[in-house]
Amino acid sequence: MADSDKIHDEVSSFYAKAVAGAVDAGGCCGGASSCGIADLAGYDAQAIADVPEDAVASSFGCGNPVAFSGVKPGDVVLDLGSGAGIDIIIAGHKVGPHGHVIGVDMTGDMIAHARANIAEAGLENVEVRKGLIEALPVDDASVDWVISNCVINLSPDKPAVFAEIARVLKPGGRMLVSDIVVEALPDWIRESKYLYSACVAGAIDEAAYVAGLRHAGLCEVEVRDRLVYDAAQVCGLIASEIPADELAASGEDMLRKVAGQVEGKIWSASVYARKPLNS
Repeated sequence: MADSDKIHDEVSSFYAKAVAGAVDAGGCCGGASSCGIADLAGYDAQAIADVPEDAVASSFGCGNPVAFSGVKPGDVVLDLGSGAGIDIIIAGHKVGPHGHVIGVDMTGDMIAHARANIAEAGLENVEVRKGLIEALPVDDASVDWVISNCVINLSPDKPAVFAEIARVLKPGGRMLVSDIVVEALPDWIRESKYLYSACVAGAIDEAAYVAGLRHAGLCEVEVRDRLVYDAAQVCGLIASEIPADELAASGEDMLRKVAGQVEGKIWSASVYARKPLNS
């Protein structure tokens, strides 16, 4: 099995367990909510008022990519790693009956939850497709907006993801994603499968992220917002993302060690880019 296939399988397994309800409510700082991660995501009460409870409870993002994206009625929106559906449901309400929203996810359990949540929300303009974000099951030049919430960092081939974003966007189309970026990490963190699925070990630095999007042919690339995590928030991020049995196996000492080493060196970034009109 290729390394990329192994990473995909491990990440998919982790999130299948997570959506099944195996996420730990505790952790070294008392749980995600007490660490502020739930509030950091940026969802206000109005944004999630029409979102089914399961989609909210099963959200593992680090930001709210559609809050200020400029998505308007009639747009076609693509969500990379759509999970249980919180962002595609919010986007579905934004684009209205003449718009369309596509979610892509590789985890069957997530897709099942998302489809159930879409049905509960009563939206007929939202669909979920199974696939990899490195090889999107989406036509060329077919979407107005690409959004994503703390997912691209999990990809073992980020240049392929950036190229796919450029491929599926219409000329003039835009992306706004929330993702985790880091400064230099110790090798032992990079090699941990637990920390990969917790959105830490697979993250790249901000400059490389921006350069990768530009290399893919996108323009006006900029980081519009940053939220740097302190030790408690790092700890909460990891504890909120790793299923309970895996967290118990890795131990809270590991969480404290990671938090101490990456405090102030990991943050949620809101990254914007546009596809040139002449492409």
